Amino acid sequence: MTMKSVALDHPALSIRGAMHVVRTPSSLKAWRLPAWTWAQSPDPSVDLMVGMTSGVRLCFTTDAEALCLNVLETGIQLAGTPRRPVTFDLYLDGVQCGSAAASSGHTIVVNPKGPSFVPGTASEISFDALGTGLKAIELWLPQSAQLEVLGLSVSSEAEIHPSPEPTGLRWAHYGSSISHGMEAKGPSWTWPAVAARALGHELMNIGLAGQCHLDGFVARSLRDGPFDAISLEVGINIIGADTMRRRVFASALHSFLDTIREGKPDVPLLVISPIFCPLLETRTGPLMRDSLASYGSTERPHSAMDGALTLQESRAIIADVVARRRNAGDVNLSYLDGLALFGAADESDLPDHLHPNAAGQERMGHRFAALGWTG
Repeated sequence: MTMKSVALDHPALSIRGAMHVVRTPSSLKAWRLPAWTWAQSPDPSVDLMVGMTSGVRLCFTTDAEALCLNVLETGIQLAGTPRRPVTFDLYLDGVQCGSAAASSGHTIVVNPKGPSFVPGTASEISFDALGTGLKAIELWLPQSAQLEVLGLSVSSEAEIHPSPEPTGLRWAHYGSSISHGMEAKGPSWTWPAVAARALGHELMNIGLAGQCHLDGFVARSLRDGPFDAISLEVGINIIGADTMRRRVFASALHSFLDTIREGKPDVPLLVISPIFCPLLETRTGPLMRDSLASYGSTERPHSAMDGALTLQESRAIIADVVARRRNAGDVNLSYLDGLALFGAADESDLPDHLHPNAAGQERMGHRFAALGWTG
């Protein structure tokens, strides 16, 4: 089929689920936090996760029967294991019609001695047999890689138009790797994506694997963003990396919520405590990799004396913070026990003892949607 190129800065193309986008006719990159936050980033790992496109979608309307993207991804690989799949999910008029994967791009290899960079090359992903007639295209970009789109082509006679403006509630969700969802079967199947689709919400996913530590620049981004409802999945990274003790955890959460409330005093705000993790329920962090495929906890016999926290203790603290604030008048603040989304009965879908697998991710999304939270 004869194809024609579409400039990546074409006004009909929109990027949803990102807070910063850089576009030229031949390049498109998206980040999930504003550009001003880069100067405050405390670690390159934060930059890496912010640049991964979990929840980011390329949207337009077309009558094209085929489309093709030229992409250069930067994926992640744990040394000795296969690289994480880099998958694109295509939806036509709200219905998934296909998936495609990229595999030839750059790779960051993570190993105990430190990460290494393996350069790669750009590749093409294509979708055909899309049918005739105008349809709304929603292409979910990979959740497990950074991405640069280098080209877009459609059928040579095709029209390109803007997609209708979304009408759903604009929902921003902040969380850990559990919300980032690298283990999901595709970018549209992370638990926040599943929930957003079921609830009809417009998702902004700020799930940052390993990096949910109540950073002030995230709170300010949520405060200033165009969001109708905000949820926070907090605790697992703080306990798992042992970055906060009992003395500062509640205060840090209060400060994070205070910052959001400075700009959004009445927006519905939901705080979700950690899901089940057998390694940390009654033991403190930090977690360590005990193999390439799983994690183990650290023996710390005196940890309780220095204020280190377990997940069970963190849930009690989070619930208390929310209760205190509600009693003080914040009636639009709510609490959700993370065990309601993924509990001990779900442990078989926790193969590395920390991250829900694809089935667990999807189940969490359906459970969240069933709660009926609409902000």
